[in-house]
Amino acid sequence: MRRPSPLPPPSRPNGTRTQERGDTERSALTPRRVDPPRRDASPAAAGDQSQTQPLEPLWDQRGRDYGIAPIIPFDSPTRPADASLSDEHASGDTGDTCDTGDTGDTGDTAKLTPRDVWSAARERRRALRREVRRFTARQRRRRRVWIVSLSIVAALVLGSVGAAYSPLFSVERVTVVGTTQLDAGAVQSALADQLGTPMPLIDESAIKAALVSFPLVESYSLEARPPHELIVRIVERTPVGAVQGDAGYTLVDAAGVALSTTPEPPAGHPLLEVEGGLTSPTFAAAGQVFRALPEDLRAQVTTVSATTPNDVTLTLADGRSVVWGGPSESGKKAVTLAQLMAVRPDASGYDVSSPQAAVVR
Repeated sequence: MRRPSPLPPPSRPNGTRTQERGDTERSALTPRRVDPPRRDASPAAAGDQSQTQPLEPLWDQRGRDYGIAPIIPFDSPTRPADASLSDEHASGDTGDTCDTGDTGDTGDTAKLTPRDVWSAARERRRALRREVRRFTARQRRRRRVWIVSLSIVAALVLGSVGAAYSPLFSVERVTVVGTTQLDAGAVQSALADQLGTPMPLIDESAIKAALVSFPLVESYSLEARPPHELIVRIVERTPVGAVQGDAGYTLVDAAGVALSTTPEPPAGHPLLEVEGGLTSPTFAAAGQVFRALPEDLRAQVTTVSATTPNDVTLTLADGRSVVWGGPSESGKKAVTLAQLMAVRPDASGYDVSSPQAAVVR
């Protein structure tokens, strides 16, 4: 065990000066090395120094100036009987460690208990968590913003889907648009089973099956108009004439689809006299020619006859005939026929099968 380093010498009283190493003067505040008296020195040798200044008070005063507790010799009569070497190590002058055990000191060095150790560890963990939270605050804020945004979007999506499939957006009204010959009320009655159905759950196959029973329906489209309206847009078939059969007169369109059957020729529709039947190319050519006619001329036609696809003939209500030919260049033929009828209204017939060389009979 090392002995503690000697204390610096005390300062001399103010106002005194000394000379050392020549005639150099130093301030009275400059410390001067003063060797302590040896233990084996005689009282006579140490008499002079003890008469000038007592050394022990100076040592104690200097030690208090530096914050060091005074060192009491072992053989000093003022040293307590229970003092030990641990007092010297408490000064911190040496790097040696000493395990004093339980000395019974109840002053500054209180005895540690497991509860104290546990409390210190808990405080250390709390401090560590506070530091971690402080350094990750920005990241946690960014994560919180993302979580809140995604939660709002998810809530909106789920709310919209839930509302769409709820009775809030159910069908309460069916509107039929585009019918002229077809009864719109009959179509609404056929689609009455869709009332009360949410908009996303509308059964299109059931609607198709209901509209197939109406021959005049050529095509249709559905439009949902929230919150409660379903719009059905219908494109009707255009009749081109009536075909005489065993059951009467059947009204057909250009594709040969039977629209209705009556015992008498339907008013306002021409009679079709076509060889080859409703599925032949001749019937298709006759249907195209009739649909290409102007509206005023179409109303005058009473009979459409054809033996071949390029030999379509029209019979007007006043008995005049028009040889139209094939369905090609129907626009030019209609313009040429209108000019000829304006110039020669008394003619019995017109041939516009070749619009560049039309013939008037």
